[in-house]
Formats: sequence, structure tokens, C-alpha cells
Amino acid sequence: MGAVLSCVALPALGGLGSILASCFSAAACSLACRSCNCNNSIATRVGYALIMLMNSLLAWVLLSDWASKQLESITHGYLKLNCEDKSCYGAFGAQRVGFALALFHFILGALLIGVHDSRSKRAAIQNGWWGPKVLIWIALVVASFFIPTGFFVLYGNYVALIGASIFILFGLILLVDFAHTWSETCMEKWEQSDTNKWQFILVGSTLIMYLVSVILTGIMYGYFTSSGCNMNIFWITFNLMLAIFVTVIGILPVVQEANPRSGLAQSSMVVIYCAYLVLSAVANEPDEGTGCNPLSKTRGSRTTSVIMGALFTFLAVAYSTSRAATQGGKATVNNGDYAPLNTDSAVPLVNNQPSGTSMRRSDALLAAVESGALPISALDDDEDDDNGEGEYDAKDDEKNGCQYNYTFFHLVFALAAMYISMVLTNWNTFKEIDGNGNNLILIGQSWPAVWVKVVSSWICYGLYAFSLLAPVLFPDRFLDY
Repeated sequence: MGAVLSCVALPALGGLGSILASCFSAAACSLACRSCNCNNSIATRVGYALIMLMNSLLAWVLLSDWASKQLESITHGYLKLNCEDKSCYGAFGAQRVGFALALFHFILGALLIGVHDSRSKRAAIQNGWWGPKVLIWIALVVASFFIPTGFFVLYGNYVALIGASIFILFGLILLVDFAHTWSETCMEKWEQSDTNKWQFILVGSTLIMYLVSVILTGIMYGYFTSSGCNMNIFWITFNLMLAIFVTVIGILPVVQEANPRSGLAQSSMVVIYCAYLVLSAVANEPDEGTGCNPLSKTRGSRTTSVIMGALFTFLAVAYSTSRAATQGGKATVNNGDYAPLNTDSAVPLVNNQPSGTSMRRSDALLAAVESGALPISALDDDEDDDNGEGEYDAKDDEKNGCQYNYTFFHLVFALAAMYISMVLTNWNTFKEIDGNGNNLILIGQSWPAVWVKVVSSWICYGLYAFSLLAPVLFPDRFLDY
């Protein structure tokens, strides 16, 4: 595979493809899962996150002038990744790689529709077959470079743009949900605990997040509001007003009555995140000689800072995506009702078991749980393996049902691939760092990218305010809120 890949991509990619294929082979992945001190479902998510990280790094490298010229040279001029005005070197290379990863996850998601049990034959597509899956991903990346450029003009301007917007909106909704979940979890543990540990954790984290938010706001006023920077002043001041607004709403008596667990803990998390978004926006404004962004004058040729910034961005997206992708629906076993195995599409637990034999212990436990005689936790105590030899895999957290919706998982990863494509191309705003285009590409330094962050902070505040006011405005729909 490395030899074939080297004929159509960068010379280094051949070795990379061979290494990835061997590292992610079935045997190597199995060994990694056994040595990894984590549950099987987590190991699977880490595997997909690593693929996304490698894909993102490859797309970022393709943005450089060197990578574009190497591809043109290797393919004898067949692949031309730069635009006619030479202002978007490698932009279509990044879009091609992002499209390949999105297509990869769309295919996997389609193959896993309707899989709700980890013992289903199709569940192996999600949790195993890493060698073939990595080879398919590499093949899709290679094939994407032979698709006409006109397709990616349409893809980048419409499909990837819409997908990235949906990913941002989905992430904001999950953030608001996490803020409520964090506070409610701390409150429950506080009520159940005999010590004040969780009280200190809840109160301390709230105070720290508000303090950091104040510090970030002070930094923005101190460094990004010089004379003539009226837009920065508006963004920072408006963000401060919204922070005060949602904080006050969270402690209103009418809101407290509708949801007694709402309060400053949730508000602090939303406030610090939105303050970060606005700070990131003003710190990434393009240098236009206005002096509104003092950082733009100091990072032009700092390759190390650019590389570290790119790695942090890709790691953050990969981690947040793997976490977010598991929130789209749990297996019914986690909600208190065990979904019986569909024996028509599942791998049998016992081979050639006589029909007249007595019921195994695991079957008896399953029947007791389904009848309500035993709690769901009783299934975790069953230490009988498939062969009845008493072997037990403590890391198999999906032996009683899927921990997350596999199709939704891949849908979120596909949207994240589109989001990374838009981030790398600065939301279809292509601009070289210098006149020669020889430097590494900065991420997020364009006005569209700045506006995306600012508007995202406003949407986040709006979603959080709605989550507080909805039980008050629509009490009949939030009786169990």
C-alpha cells in the first residue's frame, strides 16, 4: 500500500501509510486494547480520534506551498492544488482530505444503522477490523485527489460550510447540557456525602471560573481596545453584559422555583467559555495596521508556536468530538431496560448448545433483569464467558449493550471533519502568511473565523438562557426537568 500511495501523494506518505496499516492491524490493535487500561468502548473512541488527528495533520501539511509543489511534481502537473491567483495554496488539498474522512465516517455510519448490541455481527465493524478500516481511509484520501477540483469548490462553499455550522451548534448545545449535568451531579453527591468535599468542589470551581472570566475580560480591555478599535470594545462589552445577564437569570426566584438546581455553577461554566471565545476572536484578528491585535505583529515567523497551536486545535477537536459523539443515545440497558439480543443478527454466545439443556447462569440473570426481579447492575456480576470457562473481561463495558449510538457517533465525526476543513481554510478565506507562501498556515486568522467565534458566543448565551427560562415559560413540558 505504501508503494501505491507514494506514486500519487507525498513521498513521505508511503511510509506513513505502511506504518499506520501495520500499527492498526487486527493483531496490533488487539494487543493495544489488552495493554490499555481502559474500557473497550473508550479504546474504540481513541482509535477513531487518532485517525482524525492524523487526517487533520495531513490536511494542515498539504496547505503549505512545499506540499503543493511536491504533489504537482509527482503527478507531472495533474494535481494543481493552488488557485490561479496563487492565494489559496493547498486549500483544495485540505478540502480533499477532509472530504475523504467525512465520507469514511458516513460509510461506516450507514453500515451500522440499527446496531444496538455489541454482540451483533455488524458491531465488529465499529470495534474491530482496524487494519481494513485504516486501509480504506487511506484509499479514500488517495482517491480524493483524482476528483475534479470543481467538485470541491461546491463542497467547500456549501456542504462543508453547512456541516461545520451544524457541528458548532451541536457542540454549543452539549456545552450547555454539560454545565447543567456538572452542577446537578455535584449537588447530588453533596447531598449523599457525609463530608463537605463536594461542596468545596462546586463552590470552588464556580469561584475559579468566574475569577478567570474576569481576568480574561481585563486582558481583552487592556490589550485589544486601543484607539479606533470600536468593534473590539463592542464585542468585549457586549460579552460582559451577556455574562451578567445570564448570571442574574440563573439566580432569579422564579427560575429557582422551576429548577432548584440551577444557579451560579452552570452560569460560570458558560461565562468562562464565552469569554474564551471572544478572547480567541480578538487575538486572531488579521493584521491590517490598526493596532487592534498586538499579537499579530509577534507571531509571523514563529514556527514552533504555529505548530503547537495547530496540534492543540486538532487534539481539542478530536477529544471533544469523541466525547460528543457518544451523547446521541445510549443503549436501553443504561436507561434501566435491557434490550434483548436479536438472535437473527448476532454472534451466538454458545455454539451448538442443545435445546434441552438447562439455562446458563448468564441467561438466568438476563431473564431476571428483564422481569424486574434483579437490577441492571446484576449483569455486571456475571463472570461466565461464552464458553462457560469462568473467564471474565472486566474491560468489556459493552457486553450487555452498546454504550452509545454507533451511527450517530460517525455522523458527528463526519461533521467534525467538515469543521476542520473550514478551520484550516479559514472558512474559505485563503491568504498566504507572506508573499512567498512558504510559512506554515496559521489557523483561524481571518475575519470569517473571527465572526464565527463571536457569533458562537452569542448563540451559547442564548441557548443557556433558554434552558433556564424554558421551564418557566413552558411549565407543562418540563414537569420532570
